[in-house]
Amino acid sequence: MPFKLTDRLKTGCDIFWQKSQPQTRTGQLGHTDQGIGAGSHGEMMNTPTNYGTTLLRISLGVIYIAHSLYLKLVIFTLPGTAAFFESLGLPAFLAYATFAAEAIGGVALVLGYQARWAALALLPIALGATWAHSGAGWVFSNAGGGWEYPLFLAIATAVIALQGNGSLALQQEKVVLE
Repeated sequence: MPFKLTDRLKTGCDIFWQKSQPQTRTGQLGHTDQGIGAGSHGEMMNTPTNYGTTLLRISLGVIYIAHSLYLKLVIFTLPGTAAFFESLGLPAFLAYATFAAEAIGGVALVLGYQARWAALALLPIALGATWAHSGAGWVFSNAGGGWEYPLFLAIATAVIALQGNGSLALQQEKVVLE
């Protein structure tokens, strides 16, 4: 029986598809670990999309660290930040919790360790900042700071929560969201 061109294309596509899929091992809690067999030497993790995620992850981490250590600790001081939280009707201890979450979460993002969980922990903080600045108008350069920057920070944080570590991360693990 002659070998048809359509059969040859189908077979070639099947072989390509199998070779292009990363080999993963499924662990507990739906985690998959990109093994050494993921492509050759893990090149599936080093795509332009993953580099984009990495750039966003590291940038967000630096922003959260600066917002925590520089703005809250040095500029406003922790007691000043606590007083601001109280002026919004929030308990003062939330200022200290926010400071710690931004510092620890920022470091986790920069390193690429548990980026999804760090982003999920930081998302309520970014949304809270959006709420806190909502009365000052849209533009962040307004007196009291507007809500455009905190909203963008919340959206970018949600993207990392969805996409994970990207490349160049301490933890090369992807969580399957099924």
